[in-house]
Amino acid sequence: MSQRTDRLDSQIRAELAELMQREMKDPRIGFATITRVETARDLGSAKVWVSIMGSEEERQQTMKALTDAAPWMRRQLGDRLTLRHIPQLIVKHDDSIEAGDRVLKLLREIEDEGTS
Repeated sequence: MSQRTDRLDSQIRAELAELMQREMKDPRIGFATITRVETARDLGSAKVWVSIMGSEEERQQTMKALTDAAPWMRRQLGDRLTLRHIPQLIVKHDDSIEAGDRVLKLLREIEDEGTS
């Protein structure tokens, strides 16, 4: 990745986080955090990785809402960024935080068994 795409990834991530926090009004969106953005080399698309806390049903609803809102978010980015072409947004679920939580829970259980 070049410095340009790294800066663009960071800028897109910050703008999308701001949009989600302040302007999106969809009640289906639960507790979601944008963990990273990966822009393609040709700047035609950007994968937006989102971590969602909640039940499986809440995660599915949030992913559906974010996927449905992707064209709107792209238009909003067009108003905020000084780019000739705004990349198409592809929303993906990031389960790394959930996996980390599971590992910590297992480690605590092992520790509790060792002290018993």
